[in-house]
Amino acid sequence: MAFPSLNEQMDIIRAGTHEVFPEQELVQKIERSLKTGKPMTAKLGCDPSRPDLHIGHAVVLNKLRQFQDMGHHVVLIIGDFTAMIGDPTGKSKTRPALTIEETRVNGQSYIDQAKLVLDIAKARIVYNSEWLGTMHFADVIKLAAQYTVSQMLERDDFHKRFEAEVPISVHEFLYPLAQAMDSVHLQNDIELGGTDQKFNLLVARDIMRSYNIEPQSVLTMPILEGTDGVEKMSKSLDNYIALTDSPREMFGKTMSIPDTLIARYLQLGAFAPSIEVQSVQQGLDNGTLHPRTAKVETAMKIVARYHGEEAGRAAFEEFERIFVKKDIPDEIDTQVLAGVDSSMNIVDLLAHTALAPSKSEARRLIQGGGVSLDGEKITEPTQVVDFSTQRLLKVGKRKFLYVVAEHI
Repeated sequence: MAFPSLNEQMDIIRAGTHEVFPEQELVQKIERSLKTGKPMTAKLGCDPSRPDLHIGHAVVLNKLRQFQDMGHHVVLIIGDFTAMIGDPTGKSKTRPALTIEETRVNGQSYIDQAKLVLDIAKARIVYNSEWLGTMHFADVIKLAAQYTVSQMLERDDFHKRFEAEVPISVHEFLYPLAQAMDSVHLQNDIELGGTDQKFNLLVARDIMRSYNIEPQSVLTMPILEGTDGVEKMSKSLDNYIALTDSPREMFGKTMSIPDTLIARYLQLGAFAPSIEVQSVQQGLDNGTLHPRTAKVETAMKIVARYHGEEAGRAAFEEFERIFVKKDIPDEIDTQVLAGVDSSMNIVDLLAHTALAPSKSEARRLIQGGGVSLDGEKITEPTQVVDFSTQRLLKVGKRKFLYVVAEHI
């Protein structure tokens, strides 16, 4: 295929990107690619420390997809070996190690979900245990000799832990070097990552030089804030929108974001063109665009990105029925409770059906007015629920479940 022109490629690369470093090197690589007709290779490393992806991860995955669409080769590295070390980026203490089996299971989950953004059939998928797992101790010593402890302590999280006298394990210093060896092995032209990965990506440039390999260009992408508008998106903080969320969940979670994040979610979550993002932000700033209208459009676009436009419209209509007209969803799961009595304390019932992660959280939800049964709010944690016939439980704004005892 014919590549887009230099200016077209740079416009695509710069759009939504936080930093291109060094930009002139990347320009030269694109010019060489155009002259020779040989595609560049762009890579992204994912450490499968958790088995699920959210739309924050999709920010960098989408940029990788753009390289595919321009005709370049892309490599998705499943860091099954480096995940056993644990990326110390942003961590205030040493992370627990994972087994190779755990990283492989999580890695397959990453691949399955990355298909929602990447053209997996055209991507090269590799596991870095293929080369890191075969290194001898002498190889590790040679690698470690390429970087100093003082250079490692320039990294912000290491520096803070050192100053606070918080332990730093030696193996954590090896993580950036191990990630750099991915680039040495693949000899890629470009590596992508979040802004929090900049140190690791730059270390790779130095290590590639030490192995007489042309250093990679670096693209860093913005970190998307979670739905709380405070912390970065994370499943552990329950402020995430998963790539595998249902259209209803995706839409509802987007509607819960602070107004100040609408333009960022439109740009980084829905991948809307810059001119559209600027227009929306301008309308919000001057008051000609109501935040709810902008939020609805953003939510529909995010749902459409992963489920199609029809699903986006349907999610909006369902949201209107539930939250504006106080209706219930068209489709609600039913859980048939087997091996238990046909009545149960509401706290036990919420925990048993996983509508609440624990009994203490169930009590908190009830005390906060977030639980209803057949449309009636429950106020007492001691209430006993008879579910010999089908009952409708609602927890929070978006969780609905029919429960009924098994009849033998």
